[in-house]
Amino acid sequence: MSKANRTAITPTRAEDYPEWYQQVIRAADLAENSPVRGCMVIKPWGYTIWENMQRALDRKFKDTGHMNAYFPLFIPISYLEKEAQHVEGFAKECAVVTHSRLEAGPDGKLIPASPLEEPLIVRPTSETIIGEMYAKWVQSYRDLPILINQWANVVRWELRTRLFLRTAEFLWQEGHTAHATREEAEEETRKMLGVYADFAENFMAMPVFQGEKTEGERFPGAVSTLCIEAMMQDRKALQAGTSHFLGQNFAKASGIRFLNQTGEQEHAWTTSWGVSTRLVGGLIMTHSDDDGLIVPPRLAPIHVVILPVIPKEDARAQVLEYCAALAREIRALRWHEQPIEVHIDQRDLRGGEKMWQWVKKGVPVRIEAGPRDIEKGAVFMARRDTGEKQGMDRATFLAGLPQLLGDIQQNLLDRARAFNKEHTRKIDSLEDFRAFFTPANPDKAEIHGGFALTHWAGDAALEDSIQKELKVTIRCIPFDSTEDEPGTCPFTGQPSKKRVVFAKSY
Repeated sequence: MSKANRTAITPTRAEDYPEWYQQVIRAADLAENSPVRGCMVIKPWGYTIWENMQRALDRKFKDTGHMNAYFPLFIPISYLEKEAQHVEGFAKECAVVTHSRLEAGPDGKLIPASPLEEPLIVRPTSETIIGEMYAKWVQSYRDLPILINQWANVVRWELRTRLFLRTAEFLWQEGHTAHATREEAEEETRKMLGVYADFAENFMAMPVFQGEKTEGERFPGAVSTLCIEAMMQDRKALQAGTSHFLGQNFAKASGIRFLNQTGEQEHAWTTSWGVSTRLVGGLIMTHSDDDGLIVPPRLAPIHVVILPVIPKEDARAQVLEYCAALAREIRALRWHEQPIEVHIDQRDLRGGEKMWQWVKKGVPVRIEAGPRDIEKGAVFMARRDTGEKQGMDRATFLAGLPQLLGDIQQNLLDRARAFNKEHTRKIDSLEDFRAFFTPANPDKAEIHGGFALTHWAGDAALEDSIQKELKVTIRCIPFDSTEDEPGTCPFTGQPSKKRVVFAKSY
């Protein structure tokens, strides 16, 4: 902990937000850069958060009728070439396998020796190869819908990387569905975006805007792309999930055809949707503070950590038994139909060092218990979200623990909602728009106004010029009906029916 700043993380968010983010990851032991450029090693604490995200999302997918499957990591280059917009959109990010064997060269170094007949792309996304399989599986309208998800890794050869937010290889899920009608596919696209929004708000405690992307931001080859956008504490937007209505574009490219109820051949209507380990980055930047990570209880690897206080060696056995009994009682409790996870930290470290390590890891509740607490049948409790500390009767603590976790979860959501509201503004003039996105301190260009709700009647070329000038983009055209109002686009002077969300983004 820095004595000068009285914070566990340096620099602070206000001093250097990008570096603060990296230091939170390091202090919480979430992940680190790997020897392979642009890739990361997700360490156990970070991976458990991802596993908890997986578990919750997987349940939601299955509750909406989807099943998991797995498709190959390698995609023949000819598959990508079938959909022109798709290959153009991903071409610069593809990693390509060209050989299948290594041999020792004249200098003893290994060299590729056996060229492939057709280069293979390391999966950047799976629409093309999954479409190839669906074309074999679908013959009749009775074979539809197909509702499949896969948990996998993908590779996109990013040049500028940042842990969790943008790496060359990352983990994700990708749903791929095929339907007999356009209406079914559009309903699926909207439904799965709603699943993501529900997860973001009720598990991550991260409020989001739901909306549709503009043509310039649309997934390559899609008819429309829906998204959830979240505001981080530097007031940039994070695209936290997308759901794509692919129309019949990929079905035509892959030959997914079926006999309809009148005996006519037609192409299926398809969708795809996904979220990734980028959500861990979103969780960090939504809630964490200058003392480190804060994890919402519904995703926390551990809900409660118990720190035994052992002033003298002859008290050790009594204190550890008290803590063990307390842990058993905590594990017997349930919250959201799951056991409450608890850990007793018995490491031979100074109490202050232990405490700060758990603060930086973001565990929702810390408990200290020593001889004095045993005498009174009490515990000393601290909340990570507010820093509130208090001694209390052991039975009272146990009886109130599920409610306490619920209060922490709600407090984090309320706090994030208040932050979003404070930094979201309706803007109707070009002068105000430029001022909103011009940093007060040029040395901290990453800090700007936030989300601007602005009327829009421009095109992709104008959007591109705004991005070049101010580094802001249209994050989405929000669904929220309260934003439906006639107005004038400040960029073109043309009438506009609806506001869009402008922001700088990750």
